[in-house]
Amino acid sequence: MTAARTSATIRYTAMRLGIFVGSFVVVAALVQFGVLPKGLGDSNFVWVLLLALVVSAPLSFILLRKQRDEMSEQIVGKVDSAKARLEANRAQEDGAVQ
Repeated sequence: MTAARTSATIRYTAMRLGIFVGSFVVVAALVQFGVLPKGLGDSNFVWVLLLALVVSAPLSFILLRKQRDEMSEQIVGKVDSAKARLEANRAQEDGAVQ
């Protein structure tokens, strides 16, 4: 079960990175061909990077909803498990003190 938990996070992160890289390539091509304006002076790389971030964020939000939900369920499960262990340890300590 641990491998499934790890893979949800890794899969989401890899897909998010893939969307960003794809956006970066498309934006760079559009800037190179003059469809989008170039940055000022030597700031072309930073301009393309920022545009790619702006484009990839909403795409990731829409396209990766299922993976994000899977990752969220995984995290909630881990947090609930940690809370249960903490509460059990507190109860055990309280029982030992009395």
